[in-house]
Amino acid sequence: MILAAEFERCADRYADHAALFGPDSSVDYRGLHQGSLRACEWLRGTRAADDRPRIGLAARNSTAWVTAYLGILHAGAVPFLIDASAGDSELARISDDCSLDLILHDRDTAGEAIPVLPGLTATRRHIGERRYPLHPETEVCRFTSGTTGKPNCLEFSGRAVRAAAENWAKGTAMTADDRILCCAGLSNGLAFNTSLLSTFLIGAQLHLSHGLPTSGRIRRLVAGARATRLVAFPALYDSFVRTGSGRADFASVRVAISSGAPLRADTKERFTELTGVPMGNYYGVAEAGPLTYSAASAAESLGRPLPGVDIETRGTDARDGAVHVHSASMATRYLNAPGLLESRIDAGGHYGTGDRGRLEKGELVLTGRSNRMINVGGRKVDPVEVSNAVGAVPGVEQAVVLEVPDQHGEPAVAAVLVLREGLDAGEVRLRVRDSLAAHKVPTLIRVVDAIPTTVIGKPVLHELRSLFDAAPR
Repeated sequence: MILAAEFERCADRYADHAALFGPDSSVDYRGLHQGSLRACEWLRGTRAADDRPRIGLAARNSTAWVTAYLGILHAGAVPFLIDASAGDSELARISDDCSLDLILHDRDTAGEAIPVLPGLTATRRHIGERRYPLHPETEVCRFTSGTTGKPNCLEFSGRAVRAAAENWAKGTAMTADDRILCCAGLSNGLAFNTSLLSTFLIGAQLHLSHGLPTSGRIRRLVAGARATRLVAFPALYDSFVRTGSGRADFASVRVAISSGAPLRADTKERFTELTGVPMGNYYGVAEAGPLTYSAASAAESLGRPLPGVDIETRGTDARDGAVHVHSASMATRYLNAPGLLESRIDAGGHYGTGDRGRLEKGELVLTGRSNRMINVGGRKVDPVEVSNAVGAVPGVEQAVVLEVPDQHGEPAVAAVLVLREGLDAGEVRLRVRDSLAAHKVPTLIRVVDAIPTTVIGKPVLHELRSLFDAAPR
C-alpha cells in the first residue's frame, strides 16, 4: 500500500532525527516506525468480514494516535479517523453505519476494552448484515457532515493522501528545519493535510497539542517547541487575542496557519500585532483537500491555488460565482452515501464546494456559502443531524436548528423549540450530549409556543433569528 511504504521510507531516510512530540512523550523516526510495527502485529489479529479490517481511531492528539494510525496502515487495514469529541452514541452510529470491526479510543467505556498502546484501548464491534464495500484503492477514511443528517464517510486513496501532503509541503515551502505545532485534531483536514504526512516527508518535527489552550499555555507550547509553524482553528486565535500577549515567546514562529472557518480580519491583525507572526491564509474542503495558501495575501484573500489544484468560479456575476475545484487530493466517494459525491463532480472532474467567491489576480476571495452547513470553529455541522437528535428527545414537539452569531460574532448552533409542559431547554441540551459531538450541541436555545411558518409550512428563518437578538429565555 502506498502510505505504509511512504512512512517506511521516511523512517529509513531520517532514522534518528526527532520526529514526534506529544503531550506526554516523544519519539524519533526510527522509534516511531518500530512502535507502529508493534502495533501492526497486534492489529493483524483483528477479525474482519472481508479482507481489510476497518479500524476506527477516535482519540485526542498524542504519539499513541500517530503510532496507531501508522500501525493500522502497516497491517493492511483501513483507518477511519473520527473526531475525538464525538459522543458515545454518535460513535456507535458511525461504527454501525460504516461497519467498523474495531475502535481505538482514549475514553472510558462499557464492554470489552483491550489495552493496545499507552493511553489507547480497543473495543470490538458487532458487525451487522449490511457492509458497504470499500473502493479497492481506499487507504484512509475521514468524516464530514453532509446533507443527509449523518456524518458522511470520505474514502481516500493513498495516492490522494500523498498528493495532499506533497503539494502542501511544496506549496508552502516547508523544510526539514520546520517544527510544526499542531493544535487541531489530527482527524480534521486542517491538521491531517498540513501536519501529518507532510511533516514526515521532509524530515521535520511535529509537536502535538489538543483542546483549546489558554493564551498562557499557547505561549508555553510555542516556546517549548521552538515552533516555526503554528496550526490551529480560528477559535484558538480568537481566544488568544482576547487575553494574550508575549511577543518574545513567538520569536521562532515564521507563520501561523488557520483554516476550517473564515478568520476574522481583526483577529488576524491583532494576532500579528501581539506576536509579530504573520497569519497564513489557507482554504480547503474535506472532499478535495488543501486548495490555496498564502502568507502575504490581503485580509480577505485565501491565496493562490496550491500545486495540483485548479479553481473555477462559475456564474453570470464575475464577483460572486459558485466555486468549483479539482485537485490531486480528491476523495474517491462517500462510503455510506453511494453516488452522492459523484453527483457533485462534473464531467471535468470539478467538485462544487458550496462556497461562492471570485478570483482576483489569481487569488481566491470567498463571498459566502450557497448551502446551509454551519461552520463552528472549523468543524462543519449539519442542521439536519442536530435537528434529528433534538427531535428525538421525549417532550420536544418541534425543533428548528439554524446558525446565529454568538456574543463574539462567530457562527453558533442555535435551536428554536416547542416543548411539552415540564421540559425545559437545559434538559434538552443535556439529553443530546450523549448523541452529538460537543461542538454540535446547540449553545443557544429559545422556547416558543409555535414555530412561525410560511403559507407552505416552511419555518420563517428571519423571524426565528430575530429571537436571538433578545435576552435568553
